[in-house]
Amino acid sequence: MLKLTKKADYGLIALKHLAVSGRAGTASAKEIADAYGMPLPLLAKILQKLTKTGLLVSVPGSSGGYKLAKRPEKISALEVIHAIDGPIILTTCFTAHGRCDQSDKCTVREPLRKVHEAIIDLLSKITISEMAGESCVPGTPPIAMERLESLHVL
Repeated sequence: MLKLTKKADYGLIALKHLAVSGRAGTASAKEIADAYGMPLPLLAKILQKLTKTGLLVSVPGSSGGYKLAKRPEKISALEVIHAIDGPIILTTCFTAHGRCDQSDKCTVREPLRKVHEAIIDLLSKITISEMAGESCVPGTPPIAMERLESLHVL
């Protein structure tokens, strides 16, 4: 099963929150954690990682916190996932070495490559802005579900 890690999920939720929040798009880790019932220590680490990768900016001061480093329509879901978890790898066929014991006889490598590329393409096209504008069903933004279904991935 292809599934986002909890860290990536929390990162996407936090960026969506920042995209729609008041206070000039700034929120503290505690504010975000409290709003969504996330563990504060884990969320703080995720926000620090997103800051180090340039997706967030840390704002010091009593009314500080975090804010998006660029406009939400310029941040893709793929960037967020990659910043938190590293590259998405559907199977070992798509790693740097790209070989396994079955490589010479494999009949599904090419179809899986197409699925892998479709997922990467889809995630690169879904922006935080788009996620913020959608009413989310728990777990999957409706726009993402529609796109996956149209690609015949599901």
